[in-house]
Amino acid sequence: MQLITAVVHKEPDSSYGLTFPDMPGCFAAADDWSDISAKAVEALDLWFEDGPAVEPSPIDAIRSREEVRKALAEGASLMTFAYVPADGKLERVNISMDRGLLRAIDATASARGMTRSAFIAMVARREIAGF
Repeated sequence: MQLITAVVHKEPDSSYGLTFPDMPGCFAAADDWSDISAKAVEALDLWFEDGPAVEPSPIDAIRSREEVRKALAEGASLMTFAYVPADGKLERVNISMDRGLLRAIDATASARGMTRSAFIAMVARREIAGF
């Protein structure tokens, strides 16, 4: 898991814009505040699919950058995301949970055309990312 910080910009009558100071050219847009996390993860997935590996800077280092200080002075904010990059390798695990919960997971996964494993992984990724 990596903690990656974005600068969130918002002009009147516009979408939220996200830029990632450690990843030049990586950006996202979200119509609503509630969509920011999902859009950030989509942008980061695309970046790490094709872009170079990046070691995220600590938030204090990002905050001290001139372009970030300027954006903050103009009303932007910083938002940090817990990003879990997929490495494409599956690992078998054995877990225990309440039988009723497992049945609900299976029913929901089936209704969405997913396997139990894919559904649990999707929900875990969303929970870790905070949305």
